[in-house]
Amino acid sequence: MNNLITTKKNLLAFSGGVDSTSLFFLLLDKNIPFDIAIVDYNQRLQSKEEVAYAKDLALNYNKKCFTTSYDDIKFSEQKARDFRYTFFTKIIKENHYEALITAHQLNDKLEWFLMQLSKGAGLNELIGIEKVNHYKTYTIFRPLLDFSKDELLDYLKDNQHKYFIDETNIDTKFKRNLFRKKFSDEFISLYKDGVKRSFEYLQNDINSLKLGTSSFKTDELLIIKLDTTDLNLIIKSIDKEMKKRGILLSSKSRENITKERSIVISHKLSVNICENIVWIAPFLKETMEHKFKEFCRINKIPKNIRSYIAKLKKEEIEKIINFIKK
Repeated sequence: MNNLITTKKNLLAFSGGVDSTSLFFLLLDKNIPFDIAIVDYNQRLQSKEEVAYAKDLALNYNKKCFTTSYDDIKFSEQKARDFRYTFFTKIIKENHYEALITAHQLNDKLEWFLMQLSKGAGLNELIGIEKVNHYKTYTIFRPLLDFSKDELLDYLKDNQHKYFIDETNIDTKFKRNLFRKKFSDEFISLYKDGVKRSFEYLQNDINSLKLGTSSFKTDELLIIKLDTTDLNLIIKSIDKEMKKRGILLSSKSRENITKERSIVISHKLSVNICENIVWIAPFLKETMEHKFKEFCRINKIPKNIRSYIAKLKKEEIEKIINFIKK
């Protein structure tokens, strides 16, 4: 764990459950510095006790504890996740944390794998939960991915650490709970060691597919030049960049960009492939002079990117042209 988390200012996503409570005490054991953040989703009476427990732990072990409350009457897994990460990102930005530490474990990784498998996914999506990811302006560490839920539970019991059981985690109206109850938990209990080895092999396969790249960035524009024209590998590089922005490409989005070489995501973000160059920028619709349009055409700047390029300074545009012509 010490070899994985080398940052000095970390925030732990805490809930009071088996996973995050185990991680709290394991981080203490390893002398890794951290503070904690917890969300009260107001779905259970017990959630107030969990927040109180988080505050008690913070007080007892000299940690800061950040709390917030989810008050939207309409609850969904996606809304909850978006709310949670918006909260974490705000804390990290305001308090200058370098990393977020989450308590995802082996059962979660298999659960994710199976859910993506059911949708039709590629290798990058199947192994979407990794030990280290870069999200927006900070790093996410998941140091428990080699530990099963049962192993963490044994750790807590052996050390007599208090923890809570979230009753909503057994409600199968939520898709992840259905996969957990019917498939992943039982499979892990039977084949834990094999699952660990398989995920290690798959991660090595992903690492071997990493491409040589160079990139150019200005404000919200990103241009990636790859050393291949293999479309499948290029799509994988786009997936990776989207994850950094908190976006997971759907199978439909991947199909569209594979076919059209261009896509606008949620009417906000334009992604384009031009030979071996990937362009990612905010999607704008603005009138441009014919002379500028011709300039873009000659320099192979994709149509959905041109309005954004048009608002840049002349010096920045010159740097972009020099980069793509290298």
